[in-house]
Amino acid sequence: MAVDEPVTGFAVAVVREDGRWRCSALDPGALTELDAAITELGKLRSTGASFGLLAVDDEFFVIVRPSPRGPSLLLSDAAAALDYDIAADVLDVLRVDPPDEEDDSVWPEGDLEILADLGLPGPELEVIVGEVDLYPDEQLQMVAQRCGFGSEFAKFLDEL
Repeated sequence: MAVDEPVTGFAVAVVREDGRWRCSALDPGALTELDAAITELGKLRSTGASFGLLAVDDEFFVIVRPSPRGPSLLLSDAAAALDYDIAADVLDVLRVDPPDEEDDSVWPEGDLEILADLGLPGPELEVIVGEVDLYPDEQLQMVAQRCGFGSEFAKFLDEL
């Protein structure tokens, strides 16, 4: 199940505090290990919203939102669990079986309402996830725009 080559992409922490958004890089290990992403996000001290956006190998994305009762998660493509440990970890936490190897359809798994309180209702997030012709960074840019931190996210991507 593990990918032998290094995983590419980015992991960003998004924090809203005092009405202002801030995007900062997470450790690259967050792209391969869900626990690493959750641990890093848990270290953020914020009175406002905080969550992580992980774009993995131009294949899929994960949204991680820590909370005291456990993380809320969204995996953009459940089939990614067949090839990537982090995607399999998400399904494990969600207690969802990975799809069959023959199934080539794309569907999200997890909490589509994960960012509803920030202006992105589940049905709209589902439409973004369904845009399979877009790369994960493009899908996440749409998420950022809809939630109100599009310019901060674009600035973060420019600095990569």
